[in-house]
Amino acid sequence: MANNTNLGAAKAAKNDEFYTQYADIQKEVNAYLEYNPDTFRDKTVLLPCDDPEWSNFTRFFAQNFERLGLKRLISTSYAVESKKYKDYEPTLFETESPLFDIDKTRIKGKIFELTRDTNGSGRIDIDDLEWHYLEGDGDFRSPEVCALRDQSDIIVTNPPFSLFREFIAWIIEGGNRFLILGNMNAITYLEVFPLIMSNRIWAGVGFNLSMVYKAAYKNYLEANQKFVRSKGYNPDENYIKVPGVCWFTNLDHGRRHEPLQLMSAKDNIRFSKHKEIREKGYLKYDNYDAIEVPYTDAIPNDYDGTMGVPITFLGKYCPEQFEIIGSEKQNEGIRTKVYPEQIQIESSGRRSRVTKLNDGAAILLDEPPISETYYIIGNDIYSQVYKRLFIRKKQ
Repeated sequence: MANNTNLGAAKAAKNDEFYTQYADIQKEVNAYLEYNPDTFRDKTVLLPCDDPEWSNFTRFFAQNFERLGLKRLISTSYAVESKKYKDYEPTLFETESPLFDIDKTRIKGKIFELTRDTNGSGRIDIDDLEWHYLEGDGDFRSPEVCALRDQSDIIVTNPPFSLFREFIAWIIEGGNRFLILGNMNAITYLEVFPLIMSNRIWAGVGFNLSMVYKAAYKNYLEANQKFVRSKGYNPDENYIKVPGVCWFTNLDHGRRHEPLQLMSAKDNIRFSKHKEIREKGYLKYDNYDAIEVPYTDAIPNDYDGTMGVPITFLGKYCPEQFEIIGSEKQNEGIRTKVYPEQIQIESSGRRSRVTKLNDGAAILLDEPPISETYYIIGNDIYSQVYKRLFIRKKQ
């Protein structure tokens, strides 16, 4: 195997499809170690959907192999030809290795493994990684990577967001512990939400983050480009800021057991920092047996009924304090009405016939809102709130 110091040189030379910051991974993992120092001890950790030569996941877990007490580290990559971005050139790390194969480099995935001190340095770290080509392209659904999943205890990665549903199902099928990144909207997926509601998946410590991704286009917004530069990337190379990124896990951490400090409904209406709460109080949905709570910090601590809260609530959710009982898409026993066709009035004044009001929680209004989309059924006027989770206080 070629000297692994080339791995660092390759990383310094290029950041292609290199998304997750080392500091973000370190901060997240450290939170689990603070709760349980043995979280990763004697465990086999699999990093699928990775790019070991560029990845900070591989770098972090390899450099901290001994501190974490790992038994084995496995990192696999997709073949270049199976990716969306095919602007590719083999790294020195690969080309200077006796294992390099010009016929395999674009069509085969690679596997990196770390289990022992291979260079006699007296410690196990990134310079001891051993690699070879996979038989296939490295797709996590392949029998080859499924076999690696079944040999592993914990899966850590940033999977393709477009395959998040399949990836979660793949992990659950294997019965693994995991720590993965996904878009916050994944909370409401039909395949994911039941797992959240039954406490088989929960939010990690890092929630609603902004991260850097390679895109097929350039984002010209100055704030977006400034963020990208602050993270060490060049926006001219189509790196963009992507908000709403969250860690999802089934590893326990202390943040999950910290109850929210909340006020009573009466005190919220008097003292809340949110003008909407002070002026309107807690409105009742027209089509759900629940009240509208537009901000997590405005949840009343003395209300025993069902409440609709923003999906960002999941980042503050303490299962000892509340229970999640439904969402807009999974609402058995909560939804009380189905609407006929409506007339949608957009903020521009454009009118259209729709059935969108049945897609979420609706509020009956006294008059049309200003500069907002609303709906008309007969003489009634409605607004619709953004995605909600339905919760109630733990009895």
